[in-house]
Amino acid sequence: MTPLDYEFLRKLLKERSGLDLSADKQYLVESRLVPLARKAGLPGISELVVKIKAGFAEALTAEVVEAMTTNETFFFRDKLPFDHLRDTMLPALLQARSARRSLRIWCAASSTGQEPYSIAMCLKGLGAAIAGWKIDIVATDLSQGVLEKSRAGIFSQFEVQRGLPIQLLVKHFTQIGDMWQLNADIRSMVQHRQLNLLQDFGHLGTFDVVFCRNVLIYFDQDTKAGIFERLSRVVESDGFLVLGAAESVVGISDAFKPYPERRGLYRPNGTRNAKPSFVGMIPQKVSALAAR
Repeated sequence: MTPLDYEFLRKLLKERSGLDLSADKQYLVESRLVPLARKAGLPGISELVVKIKAGFAEALTAEVVEAMTTNETFFFRDKLPFDHLRDTMLPALLQARSARRSLRIWCAASSTGQEPYSIAMCLKGLGAAIAGWKIDIVATDLSQGVLEKSRAGIFSQFEVQRGLPIQLLVKHFTQIGDMWQLNADIRSMVQHRQLNLLQDFGHLGTFDVVFCRNVLIYFDQDTKAGIFERLSRVVESDGFLVLGAAESVVGISDAFKPYPERRGLYRPNGTRNAKPSFVGMIPQKVSALAAR
């Protein structure tokens, strides 16, 4: 792969997926795209680039983007966000939504489904507390391939051993040969849609909780800021945003503010656009609450 080929691929990946590769990641591109080139009947990456540049290989371009995006995930990954869901978010939301009796949760960059299904199992565990409630869990990802795997809800022995408590495996899965399939009641709680976070996602509607974990770390600061701004328009004013352990809004956007003493948990910053009010003709200063 020539330096020009690498620069072309860097630009392509940035435009299509937001992935911001540094100048020293040629080895990563080669390790993932050489097998793809050979699968397409091409000698190497340079020929792959030529074909993409010709403009008649949209399907191949999509495969390149999918090959370069990371789909690492496992059930109840990092544990802490699910503790926050059980101990902080759900108690607050069940009380706040008691009149409408509905919850909407979005998993952005949901990969092969372990995150949205972990959330579904958490909600299922509430039992009578959510009986009669309308629960929507929307799972989106750039890759159609991982969404298809997620829809099927079939996981290997290795995958179910990563983070999934044995009691939940026995309760919610059925063994099929060497594989395990989630039972239909859990699978039916999750809707799957293909989505690129760089594009508009307002059509998804609004959500009480958005999990957007371990994806923004691959974007540059401007891209992150733009996504935070658009996320602020789809998270309910009293809703929650959950980020990965290595991610933060601090220093990037004032669209959200950290939830006190809950690492990785954020709430919409409703005061950032507040206007001065007047009481007895004496102006009261109202300043935006900066993310701390």
